[in-house]
Parts: sequence; structure tokens; C-alpha cells
Amino acid sequence: MKLGVHIGYWGLGLTREDQREIVLEAERLGYDSVWTAEAYGSDAATILGWIAGQTSTIKIGSAIFQMPGRSPAMTAMTAATLDQLSDGRMLLGIGSSGPQVSEGWHGVRFGKQLLRTREYIHVVRQALARERVEFHGESIDLPLPDGPGKALKLTIAPVQERIPIYLAAIGPRNTALAGEIADGWIPTLLSPEHLPMLRENLEEGAAKVGRSLDGFDIAPTVQVRITDDQAGARDLARPFLALYVGGMGSRDKNFYNQLVQRYGFEAAAKEVQDLYLEGRKDEAAAALPDELIDLVSLVGPKDVVRERMRVYAEAGVGTLGITPLAWTKDERLEQLRLAAEVLESL
Repeated sequence: MKLGVHIGYWGLGLTREDQREIVLEAERLGYDSVWTAEAYGSDAATILGWIAGQTSTIKIGSAIFQMPGRSPAMTAMTAATLDQLSDGRMLLGIGSSGPQVSEGWHGVRFGKQLLRTREYIHVVRQALARERVEFHGESIDLPLPDGPGKALKLTIAPVQERIPIYLAAIGPRNTALAGEIADGWIPTLLSPEHLPMLRENLEEGAAKVGRSLDGFDIAPTVQVRITDDQAGARDLARPFLALYVGGMGSRDKNFYNQLVQRYGFEAAAKEVQDLYLEGRKDEAAAALPDELIDLVSLVGPKDVVRERMRVYAEAGVGTLGITPLAWTKDERLEQLRLAAEVLESL
């Protein structure tokens, strides 16, 4: 199992120089990859280009590029450019984002996500292979049939023969789609104990096209705080988990809430969501069971985190992408070092 580090969204309390030191320390410590995100603030592509110029060995990953924010051709152009800038270190993570961001920020309807994702990745792969892009599907029609458009070919070549495409997915059908068409899967709030159940979805998708999952990278994003104060570490994880379980989406369509219910926390998931949507965010965070926090986070003393890392590795995780629960540069650097030490001691 390899380590990746998520630097998250840009500009949330850390300076450019802080982030640079964090990335360089991760590279020095032997982290395999660094990932950045986008929502409706900083974009991920610009940050990855900046990181590519500061580093030499660590892979650079988008977690994720938002599909509604870019045409598939633009995603291919961006990935190929970043692959050239990094001398072949690009990992292309994409996802559909959520209905509020897709429709409220990008003005793109959120419906038919399975169909849209399948067609989107097909066109991205076609473009990255430097084929003339022609595709006539339900959500994508290239070239448009009633105008002067022509089938074009990407004018630059990626360094990698095949840039790995990772799909961020939560629900069973989206996870199956990742197993069918992607090279890796980026789950959030992953419980390694439940990975065999979730892997069934990946295998279902792979079986549809007769492919093996050998080499397929399961790359969850996991919050990490290594400290002797386990209760305090859990409390640091609570606001993020409450946001996702309680407020990420509507009452009827919150994929993270549904996932937690699949883990067996039906009552807690409902309580957290009710409190969060009523505006009682602190109470929602307090209502999260310690057992759930421990299941989907790496929080506590070294020995505890070591055993949890072992569970992730034995469950089949290939890249453990950690998000340090730390708000200053020095604390983040310390968490990076501790996590590397713990993995080394497995």
C-alpha cells in the first residue's frame, strides 16, 4: 500500500509557501502521490501545474476534476498538458460533483449521471489516444451534426501511454461503473471492513466487459490525526463527517448518508442528517458515534493507527490518500511524517 497526500482546497488558511513545503516534504518522505480538489473556489488544474513545476518524482492527481465544469475534450487537453509538464506523473481523477454545484455553479443538469459518466470517459480516452474525436451519444454529440464542426485530434501527446483515470464514486451503480471503465476508484468515507461488500460492485462492473481488476487502484481519501489524545482527534474529524453525512446533498439524495446506513448506522445517519439540516451543526457532529469515526478515519495513537492501516492494506487498498487533520503547516508536516513512520512499521 502506497501513501498519497491530499492538500484539499486552496486558500483555506495555508499560504502558497506552506503548501509548497508540505508537498516537498511528502515527496522527500516517499509519498507516491499528491492530490488536490476543486469545488467552487480554486480549480485543481492550476494547482497541479504549479506542483508539477516544484517537484520531480511525486505523482500529481486531481481529486477530482468536476465533469460539469469541463467538456471531456477540455479534460483531455488539461490532463495531457499536465502529463507533459510533470514528465508523465499525471493521475486523472474525475467525478460528477453534486447536484447543488453542478446545477447551481456550472448550470449543468445533474440527471443521468451513469450515462453521462460513461460517455464522458469514453471521449476523454478517445482524445488522449489522439484519435479523431467523433462520438454520437445521448449526452455528448461530437462533432455537432448540423454545423461546421469537424472531428479533431489532440495536437499534443501525453508522456504516459495511458494516463490512469480514477472515478470518484459512492453509490453501488457508480462504483460498478468504476470497475467497468476506470483504472482506479476514489471512495470517500471508506470502511475497510466493508470493502469486500463494495468490491462486489467493482467486480460486477468489471465482469460486464470481461476485464480483470488486477492493477486496479483503490484509492480512498482518509482523514488522519495521529496523537495520544484519541477523543480529541475524533472531535477534529466530527465537523467534516457531519457535513458529509448530514448536509452533503438533500434529505432524499445524500450518497454519503446512504453509505453510512449500509455500514449499519441507520439511526445515527438519520439523526445526524436531521440535526444538520435543522441548522444544529454542532449537535449533528456530537451525534456521530465514536465507532463510525474510527471506522472511516485514522485517529488516535500510533499503535491504533498502525492496526487500522494494516486493515486497509489487507482489504486491498492500493493508495491510501491521507488528509491530515491539522490546520497549521507545522502540524501538517508532523502528521505526514508520523503517517509515513507508521506505514513503514507495518
